[in-house]
Amino acid sequence: MLLHTRTTPAERRRAFREQLASGRLLRMPGAINPLSARLIQDTGFDAVYLSGAVLAADLGLPDIGLTTSAEIAARAQQTTRVTDLPVLIDADTGFGEPMNAARTVQLLEDAGLAGLHLEDQVDPKRCGHLDGKSVVPREEMLRRIQGAVHARRDPDFLLMARTDARAVEGLTAAIDRAKAYADAGADAIFPEALADESEYEAFRTAVDVPLLANLTEFGKTPLLNTRALENLGYNIALYPVTLWRIAMGAVEEGLRTLAAEGSQESLLPRMQTRSRLYELLGYEEYSAFDSAVSGFTLPPGT
Repeated sequence: MLLHTRTTPAERRRAFREQLASGRLLRMPGAINPLSARLIQDTGFDAVYLSGAVLAADLGLPDIGLTTSAEIAARAQQTTRVTDLPVLIDADTGFGEPMNAARTVQLLEDAGLAGLHLEDQVDPKRCGHLDGKSVVPREEMLRRIQGAVHARRDPDFLLMARTDARAVEGLTAAIDRAKAYADAGADAIFPEALADESEYEAFRTAVDVPLLANLTEFGKTPLLNTRALENLGYNIALYPVTLWRIAMGAVEEGLRTLAAEGSQESLLPRMQTRSRLYELLGYEEYSAFDSAVSGFTLPPGT
């Protein structure tokens, strides 16, 4: 089988909706490139995430809204091509006014994604776990959501609303915003930078749509395990930058070792082998496919 999805975007969106409706906790690591999305699938996870922070860092940019909707749509399409898992993407603030958010929805729908999330920060935004954030007035975020809902063509494409209001206006205001966002048409809520388990519980008690727990490292949120999140009734456990941090840490350590030792010999045990990479890429399947379509002879006289 060649390395590309065998399912349609519509099938993956329906599957994502069904999984969220099941009440089971979905485990969603953030991919660092398309091939890592395939690894996420092959290791048994439920869905793939594309982090705005990772997409920006991959371009050598800070996570302050400098990427464009076209850039993230291109990365999304490359990712959805190789995995049968639903893929959720970080669409920041929608990249502008409600009209821009509407166009962003259509670009990302066309890219084969299962859904996106829009946040209520001002533009330019900043990482959700940094101090000094600002959020737009509630009415402005409601217009973003309504623009996204109006632009959506596939009703199964998930529109998630993220609120960063906990750190700015407090927990009660964040919950009130989340309820208003759901009433405006958001299918799910992403409460950013909750401080402890009691705040997770308060959100779950107050909000009756699917909830995402953002388990980013080195942030303001405790790294709750899956059992705790299941007990709290959350629907998605998100690990947005975990693989990126692991990979970049290994790259930096490898470079220092190579510089110090003058050889990569000691690094070999930590490398993915050539044979494993070829297995992951399906080299043999491509060779068999090529032989099947090119290894023929024409009958005499044709």
